[in-house]
Amino acid sequence: MPKVSRSVIYAQDIMRITGRSRRYGYRLIARIKEYLNKSEHQMITLDEYADFHGIPVSKVMEYIEKSEESTNKKVQ
Repeated sequence: MPKVSRSVIYAQDIMRITGRSRRYGYRLIARIKEYLNKSEHQMITLDEYADFHGIPVSKVMEYIEKSEESTNKKVQ
């Protein structure tokens, strides 16, 4: 299984993890930024996302890797 080559999370990732809409992903990112007192231009890391939800980072990374693999298979 390939390693995640990035350290930030995007609304699309949240959409795949939660099964909710992309809009929900954007709103959740905004909520996490507010909670962490981050500026609008700053990004949310996988660690920050996992800590906010109280889940292990390894689970978040595992799910993102699986979703990226399935996306890459569809493209090929």
